[in-house]
Amino acid sequence: MEVLYLCVLGLVQGLCEFLPISSSGHLVLLSRLFGIEDSLFVSIVLHVATLMAVVIVFRKDVLYMIKHPLSPQTINLCLATIPTCIIVLVLMPLVNSSFGGGYLAVCFFISAGLLFFTQRSPKSATCFTKKNALIMGIAQGLAVFPGISRSGTTICAGLLSGGDKKECAKFSFLMSLPIIFLSMIMEIGEIALGGQSVTVKPVGMILAFLIAFAVGILSIKLMIKLTEKSNFKWFSLYLVLLGIVTLFLI
Repeated sequence: MEVLYLCVLGLVQGLCEFLPISSSGHLVLLSRLFGIEDSLFVSIVLHVATLMAVVIVFRKDVLYMIKHPLSPQTINLCLATIPTCIIVLVLMPLVNSSFGGGYLAVCFFISAGLLFFTQRSPKSATCFTKKNALIMGIAQGLAVFPGISRSGTTICAGLLSGGDKKECAKFSFLMSLPIIFLSMIMEIGEIALGGQSVTVKPVGMILAFLIAFAVGILSIKLMIKLTEKSNFKWFSLYLVLLGIVTLFLI
């Protein structure tokens, strides 16, 4: 892969993984536009970058959960992860076919509608419960399709179920940790079983990692602020326009 293309992938991953506009949807769209086949190795490296971004921003929370495995926050994380894994396993055949881009425009429209509806919802709360965690976990499982934003869907689910704005945003990013880690393990397994060779320029891969990591940190902090203000309208509009463009491109 060319160095410039790898840098673009790093930028897209870091920006779209945490903003509510779907990193997987953008990556599928880019791969179709440039006619470049997805590389599992590149995907793993970019996942590591975004994983590290979450760990750095929420290092205090991560350390606390490691030291207190039975704390309410850790239990909530487990409650969210279980339904996510079950739903993903059940939907896996459909998910695999969706990466061809056939449902991409529709998924962008779904994300846009969810953000718009949540923006206009008057619900607000000052607490975060196990119910919020469970509902966000279910939402995360349903957001596995490219074009449906994981962060946007989970945050909206948390807010619509009556969760505190700041806590919903923080928990959305924390609950991405086990999912990103499991995705990496699956991709490593595919490479090992498939015997795929790695043909990526080291310089480009390093730059892509650094870009995804740095932009990811900024995106997380930006999304937390936007969630506190429930300011999703511009993301909703962007996804509508992107969905329309996708209809003509794919």
